[in-house]
Amino acid sequence: MDIFAIILWPIKWAIEAILVGFHTLFTVMGLESEAGLTWVLSIAGLVVVVRAALIPIFVRQIQNQRKMLEISPDLKKIQDKYRGKRDQFSREAMSRETMALYKKHGTNPLSSCLPILLQMPIFFGLFSVLNSSFMGLSGVGLLNEQLSQEFGRATLFGIAPLGATMVNNGGNVWVIVIAAVLIVLMTASQFITQLQIMSKNQSPEMKASPMYRQQRILLYILPVVFLFSGVAFPLGVMFYWFVSNIWTMVQQFIVIRNMPTPGSEAALAREARLAKRRQRKGIVDPESENGGSLAVEEPKKTQRAQPVNKNRAKKKGGR
Repeated sequence: MDIFAIILWPIKWAIEAILVGFHTLFTVMGLESEAGLTWVLSIAGLVVVVRAALIPIFVRQIQNQRKMLEISPDLKKIQDKYRGKRDQFSREAMSRETMALYKKHGTNPLSSCLPILLQMPIFFGLFSVLNSSFMGLSGVGLLNEQLSQEFGRATLFGIAPLGATMVNNGGNVWVIVIAAVLIVLMTASQFITQLQIMSKNQSPEMKASPMYRQQRILLYILPVVFLFSGVAFPLGVMFYWFVSNIWTMVQQFIVIRNMPTPGSEAALAREARLAKRRQRKGIVDPESENGGSLAVEEPKKTQRAQPVNKNRAKKKGGR
């Protein structure tokens, strides 16, 4: 057993436990044990468990993005300070000051990639489990020989085995067709998710930063990576990836709508929605009360003094 297999062993055991758990649940609900739908839904259940476990990491990612937004002016000052300096001393000094800034504010640009990095072992683990089942081998945990063979024979839409790839398809043309469709859907969902973040949830300061330009480059590079890597992935892994992308897209939509980045287009749209909602409910905005539409206080009416005759005034003074 090589080092890679040793590292994947606990991950495969956990994946098998989740798959068998959902498979048992759906079987109890009346689905056939060998049906492809049962195993496809089990893979979807695996996505739900994994992504739900990553929600705290996702929240931390949002907090990190907020901190990166806060320090972007200081980061730009450092970059302007060493702009045009190509010597090694200047590059090292710039790197030290940048890392010191990250450490001071407790943030790191790489933490935004953490959810994806944490999911990579799941991809490889599911890839290994599917390959073993496709070859008729037992799993390392709860996926016994019978369940492993059922998983290996399970098909998507009843025509394409979950363990087949575009390269290793056994002459099944449907495997190539479905794999191509899944690759397009994976690429489109990933592109839409990143595009809505960059177009709606970035402040003007963030859009002017070098990091934003790097994200725009990745926006077009990642789909190309999916196009080439998807050829070697089994249909079951690509289905997992696609469902995970849908989760990410919906999750980002909810976050952008309810917790947008301050100063972004999404934040302005949210303020407009809240203002309309307050207006419909007849709630007066406190800011408008104290701000632009200040009520002008009318001067108090005082009783007009009656003119007094000089003689009468003298009489009153004499008394």
